[in-house]
Amino acid sequence: MNKILKIQNLTKNFGSISAVSNVNLEVEEGTIHSVIGPNGAGKSTFFNMISGVIPPSNGSVYYKDKDITGFESFKLPHMGIAKCFQITNVFPKLTVRENVWASIFSCSHKSKVDLFKSMNDFETIDKDTENIISDVGLSHKIDDKAEELSHGQQRMLEMAITLGAKPDLLLLDEPTQGLAPEATVEMTELIRKLSKNYTILLIEHKMHIVMEISKIITVLNFGEKIEEGTPNQIKNSKKVQDAYLGRK
Repeated sequence: MNKILKIQNLTKNFGSISAVSNVNLEVEEGTIHSVIGPNGAGKSTFFNMISGVIPPSNGSVYYKDKDITGFESFKLPHMGIAKCFQITNVFPKLTVRENVWASIFSCSHKSKVDLFKSMNDFETIDKDTENIISDVGLSHKIDDKAEELSHGQQRMLEMAITLGAKPDLLLLDEPTQGLAPEATVEMTELIRKLSKNYTILLIEHKMHIVMEISKIITVLNFGEKIEEGTPNQIKNSKKVQDAYLGRK
């Protein structure tokens, strides 16, 4: 299958400290590829370099064979990459519908010409908004303000906002963080459902979720890639077992 994302020797140094060191990774199109590791392994730094939040010290990021190393994060949604953050980011005073509508509208143009085109296509945006909200299970809350939603529902809304960019690649940074058990199950099922239409690169601490839904898992420890393979291979890896046990 095609490799939608290729990471080559990605490195980030903060002074004399190497947070991520020469990590290589390839994400197969149409799969869920998870990145795991103990606390302090460098996962968030790694993700932030891919998504343009921070520039790498060295190495390259290729998306669909295009070098996007160091691209600012606001440019990526227009290229087909969208990130769902660890911390919930919604407009609390806007309704669910308005939050998602704004995302679709803002990502539907790259120039002033596109902007005027999208202004003449409100009916399509309205329909896409309702479809996305339905996909994440929030149709019954569509006209409620975001601040009125539960934490789990706000996370679902953020996922809908992310989907408004109509990405090919979804970067999900701990999407189940802080969720109650029932909401965690719902989010897991949503991710599984989304994987039918999107390629997903996932950071997740809850190992049972990673093992359940991932095709390939990459393991980081102290900023270095120590293992990569299928869930079964990772589960039986002595390197991975030692990395986690060594942090306890």
